[in-house]
Amino acid sequence: MTERMDRRFAALRREGRAALVTFTMAGDPDAATSLAILKALPKAGADVIELGMPFTDPMADGPAIQAAGLRALQAGQDMKKTLAIVREFRAGDDTTPIVLMGYFNPIYVYGVDKFLADAKAAGVDGLIVVDLPPEEDGELCLPALRAGLNFIRLATPTTDDKRLPAVLTNTSGFVYYVSIAGITGAAAPDPGRVSGAVARIKRHTGLPVCVGFGVRSAAQARAIAEYADGVVVGSALVDAAHRSLGPDGKPTAGTVTAVTDLVRALAEGVRGARRVAAGA
Repeated sequence: MTERMDRRFAALRREGRAALVTFTMAGDPDAATSLAILKALPKAGADVIELGMPFTDPMADGPAIQAAGLRALQAGQDMKKTLAIVREFRAGDDTTPIVLMGYFNPIYVYGVDKFLADAKAAGVDGLIVVDLPPEEDGELCLPALRAGLNFIRLATPTTDDKRLPAVLTNTSGFVYYVSIAGITGAAAPDPGRVSGAVARIKRHTGLPVCVGFGVRSAAQARAIAEYADGVVVGSALVDAAHRSLGPDGKPTAGTVTAVTDLVRALAEGVRGARRVAAGA
């Protein structure tokens, strides 16, 4: 576990609350606005930041995040620019953990060794690469761990007790529990089922368990935060940014605040949760 991630979750445990983990797409709607959003997230209440790496074929993502990735690509975003955004963010914030999330293809094209070295130098703390199963750990997971980056794995409602140990092997930072079967932003999570799933995962690992997919409101975030160590919100933030764009698809004066206003509401929800033991 990188020091930033370790310190952040340790501090949250002392506070007795869950983390708010926010996802935005690098370069959406353009690099400058994406950086402005990123810089504003911690003050608005984000504890951990996931930054999407745009890709042309994001099969695990719903329409909102797919569209955000395409907007970013059309605006000229690439891996080099994504790492530059992280580097610029780090110039003013050396405490908020940043996780790059996406697919293996752009990393492979960039070059695995070069990517890991450049990501670490830019200030990236971890990776979520949704299309690399544990059986492919040699491709990226193990090199990432050797480079000092967390490799965060996804567990789903269909990850049974037989499969879970394989998923958790070499996982670090936190476990990302996908609360619904399907693509991002598709449905709302059931807090009752989430509590049971978090408890089951915690029987297998001491890592924090963060829950995402389908969380869109402060009330949903509060309900999940009662059981989970973190609440991940992505599609709702991407939607907020998209709705703020002008008729030409360009950012407006309200684009950054459209995202941060929602983050503040979600953070209030997370902080207002009454913590319930879920196998912790």
